[in-house]
Amino acid sequence: MSEQAISVSEAIAAGQKRAGVPETINPDQFKNLVELFDFCIKSYRDRDAVTSVGHTLTYGQLEEQSAALGAYLQQKTDLQPGDRVAIQMPNIIQYPVTLFAVLRAGFVVVNTNPLYSPREIKHQLNDSGAKALILLANVGEAAAEVLSETPVKTVIMTEIADLHPPLKGRLINFAAKHVKKMIPEYSMPGTIPFRKAIAQGRKLKLKVADPAANDVALLQYTGGTTGVSKGAMISHRNLIANVLQAASIFDTYGFKEGPQTFIGPLPLYHIYSFTLGFIVMMQGNHTVLIPNPRDMDAFIKEMKKWKFSGMSGLNTLFVGLMKHPEFKEIDFSELKMTLSGGMALTSAAAKNWHEMTGCEIYEGYGLTETSPVVSTNPGGANQIGCIGVPVPNTEIKIVGDDGSAQPVGERGELCVRGPQVMLGYWQRDDETAKMIDEDGWLHTGDVAVVQADGYMKIVDRMKDMILVSGFNVYPNEIEDVVCSHPEVAECAAIGVPDDKSGEVVKIFVVGKNGAVNEDSLKAHLREQLTGYKIPKYIEQREELPKSNVGKVLRRELRDEELKSA
Repeated sequence: MSEQAISVSEAIAAGQKRAGVPETINPDQFKNLVELFDFCIKSYRDRDAVTSVGHTLTYGQLEEQSAALGAYLQQKTDLQPGDRVAIQMPNIIQYPVTLFAVLRAGFVVVNTNPLYSPREIKHQLNDSGAKALILLANVGEAAAEVLSETPVKTVIMTEIADLHPPLKGRLINFAAKHVKKMIPEYSMPGTIPFRKAIAQGRKLKLKVADPAANDVALLQYTGGTTGVSKGAMISHRNLIANVLQAASIFDTYGFKEGPQTFIGPLPLYHIYSFTLGFIVMMQGNHTVLIPNPRDMDAFIKEMKKWKFSGMSGLNTLFVGLMKHPEFKEIDFSELKMTLSGGMALTSAAAKNWHEMTGCEIYEGYGLTETSPVVSTNPGGANQIGCIGVPVPNTEIKIVGDDGSAQPVGERGELCVRGPQVMLGYWQRDDETAKMIDEDGWLHTGDVAVVQADGYMKIVDRMKDMILVSGFNVYPNEIEDVVCSHPEVAECAAIGVPDDKSGEVVKIFVVGKNGAVNEDSLKAHLREQLTGYKIPKYIEQREELPKSNVGKVLRRELRDEELKSA
């Protein structure tokens, strides 16, 4: 049967069936995230739920702490149902306590990057209309600078070990502040200590909220790569649907109902890690949070403590871990599932990881606007270089330049429809209309192809595509070839202006052990790429610009080139 003989939907359905992925899930299994959380507590109360900085909370303790903080927010502040509460923390156990306190008390979560500049946090607090901010003292300097120019009236501040046993917690907090100098000097008058809010809340009774399925649970801000950062309105139903959709794939990895341990290095304020956290909890498993994955020594030290069954990451993180001299000392005997998202996974990184750990990396795909999972590779049916098959209840179509649906095997813009698609952008109907059409199709801005076997492949971002003498060149393809050279650790490819061909390819490379032999690299590229795809320029770097989750930022490299032109 030729590729064109079957439709995209038929190919996908057949691919899902072969891979053991169910066609449907029930997105209304839980009415809201509060009900989902209650299910976890009733089912797994005495199990370990989350660990960070050497301390663990059980599901029961997570319930008790979040009830106390939620009661405080309800009864000791001016917050009203539906008000927005910003959370600004790295991966520490206070984050899940705060998250569930906010949701159970009937408020909307606004995830806020701890590394935001004053300008960025001012925009987000004003745009979201946040009335409260709950944050870690270590990252409060930027907020302190602009807080008076925002609607925030309540500020609750935690220190790193506030939920540890009292003596141990005070010692860790003292060392963080006075020995390691982790808390900069700044002033934030009227701030309420996190431990004080918890203590007062224990004397009160939480009035557990019961939001409607389509009420907004989360305002998740995009990175703002195309103008001002926008808040995606993610409903309770969006998140529950996506948790259940993705959990059905988890079953294929053998990562099912616990107790099993999951290593979580990616920040919970990012939608990828945020939703993964719910999946792990729904199955009664235990998450070990890594507060600072860039500190590879501490990261590796923590990983050595556990026999873990799953972990998440992205290409740059996997490469960094494998370069560490103590990586081989980690016990991978229980590892069933390594998940990759956020940026393209190179075949070299996937191959090396499998060889060193005995576990494949399963690449998936999603967006903030899809809560986020659209597709992933199932266990036992992995295809390196593909983003797998769509999760259940997800419709896919590929749209050409003329707006027509493309057949199997043809490239075009990937469009998605399903219960995980956001409600829209907060207070930006015009931007919502650009992203989601009248029929409910979300236009991703990614160039993709659906193969005859139903698996999907992302070719690249539409805006990252390089046009060389009228030919489309996709940076992902170039980067995958460059990274397969034995001396290259990571790279980025961009288009730069050229008088003859309009654009040509320039690559930025980071060597595994110092400088890369350029003659060897050029020969490697000539063997692997057709003429117009071969990079004209090679620039060696010690490191590449990255986002806070480790995604290489091609746009910063493009901006640098424009400034130097």
